[in-house]
Amino acid sequence: MTTIPPLPDTAVVLRARADDWRAAVREAGRALTRSGATRSEYADRMIAVIEEFGAYVVIAPGLALAHARPGPDVRREGLAVVTLATAVPFGHPHNDPVRVVVGLAVSNAEDHVASVAKLANAFNDSGIVGRIARAASADEVRALLGIDTEGESAADADAGADATGGAGVA
Repeated sequence: MTTIPPLPDTAVVLRARADDWRAAVREAGRALTRSGATRSEYADRMIAVIEEFGAYVVIAPGLALAHARPGPDVRREGLAVVTLATAVPFGHPHNDPVRVVVGLAVSNAEDHVASVAKLANAFNDSGIVGRIARAASADEVRALLGIDTEGESAADADAGADATGGAGVA
């Protein structure tokens, strides 16, 4: 079962300063690298994707899901959350400016699609972006996203509990 990737403290940056969308994405890339999920080149690939395909990564008002295809610079799946001190435009016609950048790294194409879908579900609540933007700690960000430090979502834990007679082991 695919879960949302882990979100360690080292992958959460609160109230970062970024002059533009590239700096915001680069901050998410640095957080992924600090967490051990990627090498530093991954940030450049995330930026290149946006330069090539446009601001489609801005998936909801105030929220960008920065990512690139699996590659040799991905060591393992990972997630980063960066909140911005000041929102920055990415060039999206409806969802700019961005206050929260989520960085995602996965090691294979199947996990890429599944992880993007799981993350999109975590943002179904229209107020979640604002609450994450105001979060005061990594623990608060994880709680808002419904994930623990291992990356398991509350829904995954419930499904595991159901499948194991309540033991909660997925």
